[in-house]
Amino acid sequence: MYKEVCEKPDWLKAENIKDIYSVSGCVSEDFDDWINEWKHNGYWLFDSPEIMESIAKEKDIDLAKMKLFFYKASEQQWDQDEKAWEDYQPEKSFKTEVKLPKKTKLEGFDVVSFFANTSCECSPLSCNHLSETIKTNEHCLFNTYEEAINLINSGELKDCEPGPYRIFEVHSVVLA
Repeated sequence: MYKEVCEKPDWLKAENIKDIYSVSGCVSEDFDDWINEWKHNGYWLFDSPEIMESIAKEKDIDLAKMKLFFYKASEQQWDQDEKAWEDYQPEKSFKTEVKLPKKTKLEGFDVVSFFANTSCECSPLSCNHLSETIKTNEHCLFNTYEEAINLINSGELKDCEPGPYRIFEVHSVVLA
């Protein structure tokens, strides 16, 4: 996903955060309101940067000032009502053939809500201010997968956005 990375907003009272690399588009917005283009895959993301670049070209969107991210999701999601992990699959009506980037840099791990079970919704670390009381890195992400699991197991998401929740590895794509 191409995103316009937002510097830490004034309303987020976490001194160590420099900017927001969240999967969610609530703070650092996606390159476009892309859903109605119907070019996403079954995970409601894109198979390759070229697909987004095509949309951007059609809509005269300058991607030069945006950052390209690659996300790798865990294979299960946390159902907060059932308090259990469950498998999820990509939407079968969309072709899903992800083209792996040649080189990435792991930036951290994000927890994201999927109440509608389609596109990424909110990240409690930024959207619900949890990074003010929970240790994150400078990009408002966890440094490890275990830290993301610990957040889910702690019960601290009960007053956040409704789940289910998925954990994502957040990588910045290194462009040659």
